[in-house]
Amino acid sequence: MTYVAEVATATTPEALLACWRLTVPAPPTVCYHWVVANEQGGERAQAPALAGGTARRSHDMLFRSVPGAGGGPGGSESLITVLVAFGANILIAVAKTAAAAVTGSASLLAEAAHSWADTGNEIFLLVANRRSRRPADPTHPFGHGREAYVWSLLAAIGLFVAGAAVSVTHGIQEIINPEPAGHFAVGYIVLAVSFVLEGISFLRSVRQAKPEAESLQRDLIEHVLATSDPTLRAVFAEDSAALVGLVIAAGGLAAHQLTGSPVPDAVGSILVGALLAVVAVVLINRNRQYLVGQEVDPRVRAAAVQALLAEPEVARVTYLRLEFVGPRVVSVVGDVDLTGDDTESHVAVRLRALEARISASPAVAGAVLSLSAPDEPTLVV
Repeated sequence: MTYVAEVATATTPEALLACWRLTVPAPPTVCYHWVVANEQGGERAQAPALAGGTARRSHDMLFRSVPGAGGGPGGSESLITVLVAFGANILIAVAKTAAAAVTGSASLLAEAAHSWADTGNEIFLLVANRRSRRPADPTHPFGHGREAYVWSLLAAIGLFVAGAAVSVTHGIQEIINPEPAGHFAVGYIVLAVSFVLEGISFLRSVRQAKPEAESLQRDLIEHVLATSDPTLRAVFAEDSAALVGLVIAAGGLAAHQLTGSPVPDAVGSILVGALLAVVAVVLINRNRQYLVGQEVDPRVRAAAVQALLAEPEVARVTYLRLEFVGPRVVSVVGDVDLTGDDTESHVAVRLRALEARISASPAVAGAVLSLSAPDEPTLVV
């Protein structure tokens, strides 16, 4: 079985397991609508219109049990996070550039390059957020969700080139041809204001990530690395690096002032560049993994198998693969053995009817059902 479903919100792994449901009332039935509860935020899929009061009531109860589903702000969470980061970074970049020109500090210039790189990256992330939400079409039956990883990958490369490479290069040049700095008070003030603004942006990303991490029983860093939302991961990583970089730059500037030597300042610039390089490589690798194909959390896969095996018309599940095709959107491929011994023509009609019902749901991009071979063992969870 193959289709795409929106990932909604679950408060606990138990609630996550309970969020896989069969909701098409007319017989014959197998598995007709999936809601994967994985990560908080993200645009919610509209509930499909269902015939039959009992099935409709069951579906409505399911959505009431999922906080934020079916009418919450949804995908605005990641968009707001990126917009906050963009506003903070552009103000910081202007201030650092002016301070670097006034003081002549290598560390401040590295931080200015860092902030301009982050500002450009937020534009890539805004494009990623917008283009990944485009609906499916005949040439993209699973939608355009993976565009989020393409544009986020470009943002990470930009961070590496415009941030890390520039900072390291300037630091080395400063060691070879040192220049004294001055007006240190201006640098300290700009760094302090930048720290406050970066902190606001960072807290915004933490505010989005923390409930998601708690719902999946992950620690914050683990969730940020694992989340299928590349914009959240990018903002969190960039803001974390920015806060550490500001501390390094302040240390380099202070050492320059105390010793009179520009070398500590230049070393601070190189350290900032190295920090950005590490962050960029991590982001590039995570986006690469999602572009190649990233399977969902094993608990979600176990939930799918258990839900299928619990249904009266499914005798066995012999194959199941759930893979992210965009932020909080998965494709599902599986083989199931239906109960009964219908003739081939009757089974074909059942499968075609089921495919049509699945495809009619606004949470589904397309469906292809396959039957298990008689000698294939059922999956064990």
